[in-house]
Amino acid sequence: MADLLTHVLVPYVVLTVTSWWVEVPRQWVVVAMCGAAIPDLVKAKIVVFGLLDVRSVFGVDLAFAGFNRLGGALLLAAAVAVFFGDRWRRAYAFIAFGGLSSLLVDGLRVYADGRADFYLYPLTWWRPPTPSLYVTSDPRVLGTALTVSIAVFLADRYRRHGRLLPDGEASAAE
Repeated sequence: MADLLTHVLVPYVVLTVTSWWVEVPRQWVVVAMCGAAIPDLVKAKIVVFGLLDVRSVFGVDLAFAGFNRLGGALLLAAAVAVFFGDRWRRAYAFIAFGGLSSLLVDGLRVYADGRADFYLYPLTWWRPPTPSLYVTSDPRVLGTALTVSIAVFLADRYRRHGRLLPDGEASAAE
């Protein structure tokens, strides 16, 4: 769960800081955050197959492994973007950005052989080298992501409103 939260917070931080110089509407930041969850749908296999037999319901096996690859993330982003009507291009860009940022963060993890997973499939089967910066289960990764995102949230709030607390809470704190 910490891995998913970290993946969702990365596009929030990047796009919020970017919005300080370039106009990025807040609703599209949320769309990108949702796109960051696409590669983590691999973990949904545990829940889905634990609750129901997909083959007996749909008549086919359902494989989630492709979502954790470049091709699967871009394909699912396109499938979701269709539901945004005439704004599908912008939706696709933000959903894909979220998914790609999640894959990039995953590519920095520690792997036993020093090579990341096949994230570039279907373009290539090459496994890029990883800098082995963190272990997914390390609580410091989530702590760092939460600290940075809270700092960005407070800086953004101060930048937009000139204060950290809403008007009603300022008088209650005094």
